This record gives sequence, C-alpha cells and structure tokens, in this order.
Amino acid sequence: MAFADTYFKRFNTGKINISEKPAEDLFLSIVVPAYNEPELCKSLMSLKRCIPANGSVEVLVIINSGENTNEDVISKNRATFEKALKFAKKNNTGKLRFYILNFENLPAKSAGVGTARKIGMDEALRRFNFLNKPQGIIAGFDADAEVSENYLKEIETYFTTKPEIKAASIYFEHPVEGKEFPEHIYRNIINYELHLRYFVEALRIADFPFAYHTIGSAFAVRAGVYAAQGGMNRRKAGEDFYFLQKIIPLGNYGEINTAEVIPSPRISDRVPFGTGAAISKMIKNKTSDFGTYDFEIFLTLKKFFNAAPNFFDGFSYTEDIPEIIKIFLEKNKFDEAFAEIKRNSPDINIFTKRFFGWFNAFRIIKFLNFAHETYCKKQAVYSQALKLLKYKYPEIKLPVSEKETLFLYRNIQKKDFNL
Repeated sequence: MAFADTYFKRFNTGKINISEKPAEDLFLSIVVPAYNEPELCKSLMSLKRCIPANGSVEVLVIINSGENTNEDVISKNRATFEKALKFAKKNNTGKLRFYILNFENLPAKSAGVGTARKIGMDEALRRFNFLNKPQGIIAGFDADAEVSENYLKEIETYFTTKPEIKAASIYFEHPVEGKEFPEHIYRNIINYELHLRYFVEALRIADFPFAYHTIGSAFAVRAGVYAAQGGMNRRKAGEDFYFLQKIIPLGNYGEINTAEVIPSPRISDRVPFGTGAAISKMIKNKTSDFGTYDFEIFLTLKKFFNAAPNFFDGFSYTEDIPEIIKIFLEKNKFDEAFAEIKRNSPDINIFTKRFFGWFNAFRIIKFLNFAHETYCKKQAVYSQALKLLKYKYPEIKLPVSEKETLFLYRNIQKKDFNL
C-alpha cells in the first residue's frame, strides 16, 4: 500500500490526468495554475533556464476556466494551451518535463485558483504515490512569475540536506524597477511588498511562533505532509494562506533564502486580494501609499503572548491584559476555549501549542482588523516599517526612502544583514 492511498480513497480527486509514468528519480513537481495567461510560456522558460537538478523535475500546468467563464477568456486559454503544448514538446528533456492540462467548465461554485492548484497538487501527489515517495516535493508557482537560475538546485539541496523539514517558504522579490511596467506600478509594488515583509517581521517581534510568508508562487511541501493534511483547498482566493496555516504549525517549517521567486507586479482583478488586487486598489485610489497595521498594536500583542504561558495555572479577565485584547477575548468567548485548552494540556508545552492553535494567524488578523476599527487607525506602511526598525535596531541608521527600506527588510529576512 502506497503512502497516499488513503488520501485518494477519502477525497474525490477525479481521474488520472497524466498517463506517462513518472521518472524513478522524480524529486520535485511544480504546479502552475493558469487562467487567462497569454504569456505563460515566459514563466515556463524561466524554469527551463534553471541550472538542472540531480533528480527529475515535473512542471504541471493547470489551465482552467469555469462554466460561467466568458468566451473571450476560454478562447485565450485554448490558444495558450496550444502554445504551451508546443513549448513542452520542444523543451521536454529526460530530467525536466512539462505537462500541460486544460480544464474547462469547472463548477461555478468552486472554479478558481484554489481548485486549479488543488487539481495540480493532487496530480503531483498521485505521481509521487505511484513511486511511494512521501519525501517528494510539491511546489506552488504562478503563471506570471519567474525564478532565479538556481531555483531547482536550491530546493533540491535544501530538502535533501534537511530531511526533517516538512515544508518551506521560498524567498521572493517583486521587480521594483524596469521598463516592462509604468513607473507608478513599481512605486506601488515597493509599498505592497514592504507591507508583506513588515507584517511578518512585526509578528515575529510580537513573538508569534508561526510568522512566515504565505505566497502561492513561493512555497514547497513534502508529498506525504500534503496528503496527511488533507491537500489543497478550493478557495477562490487566499488558498495559499489557508493551506499553509495547516502546515506551518506542524513544526519543522523552513525558509529557502538562497533562491528567488519573482512574482509579477501587474494589476489584476482575478481575485479580491493578493498582489494584483492590491496594486489595482492603489491605482484606483490614485495613491502609492499602502495602509498597514499600526506597529504599537503588535507590541500590545507581544505583551499578551509573552504572558500566555502564565495562563497554564489559570486565567481570568482580571489578569494584566491590555484592554483592547480583553474586549476581543470576551467577544470571542476565550474563556470557553481556554477551558478546553487547559483540559487537554497535561504540561505547559502542550498548553502553549494549543493556545497558539486558538490564537492562530486567522485570529490574529481578526484581532488586528477589530483593533483598527475600534482602537487605532491604519498607518502608511513606510512610517510603521521605520518604527519597527527603530524598535528592533535602536542603533541603526534609518533608510531615507520606501525603496531603501524595502531593500533593508529583504536583507533582514534573507538573514543577510549586519548592523
């Protein structure tokens, strides 16, 4: 019995989509959902140009449309499908193979990037299951992203030398200058990426133990872990965030900072949030400012999180808890949750793990939104990013522009930073 047989019995994953048997040394399957992506082959060529890995690599492209998709998009998808098939035929090798699949008339209720990513990741799982290889790697990617030439080698090296790692985020950088996009797009993406990096860094300062980037084009997970956690969801947006929030708390989650994914900064209306939607919103509002969470609220969270282990001996709302958190806990019936956490926690380590299972990333965002509706206001990301730097590195010479600040945050998160 292969490692994922139970998964395929439990979930309706459809028929086998690739009849060709996988190579015995397959180690990485890259899943690329594609919807209305006429420049798909540019992203595929970026993967083709990578330094070859030792093991075999498969790229599974899932071109997709729903039963309510307009004919223009369906027509463009079909043209992209034909073009990508020709690309695959020309560029397939023994070690790197591209499989191009086109799914039309997906149910309107679930059609979207989550379903497309799930179809591809389930197919990747099926191929690793054929080889009974739970340690195989399934990577998320996007049809408008590119990668550094060492992308394949670094993923292989990282997971091979760290067999305990279950999954990892991959370092990313949006392009912030060039001639492909108008200047205002680059200004906007600087602030958006700065927000992403500031948010993760602020969570780390707050001592939240699961603070990692959750970018759909920049993560990788072992096949066995993917199966054990029930696979990808079918959400129309945010599928990457929801999926990784199941994986990260398992522990042994890593970061690959030696290779680079380059997401596109283009505008998009495909999903209600994410890079494209954020850029579109800034353009619509005629501003490059990006409102982010006030840094002070993360220090408030830090005070609460640092006190959490003390709750093992008992909890009451009379504790020295910041007022805004106390109100939030009462509204969310934390006393009931606490009783269950305590009942199932024989020691403080399990208690702390269960506590952060309740006050997880979803609830943190819920709290932050609540706090910024009732207690404080969102601030320009540049000002808060500087405030964080001054708090964490009191002796640092602060950068003088949004771009400089972003570059500094990149270096900090790449662990390539010295005062």
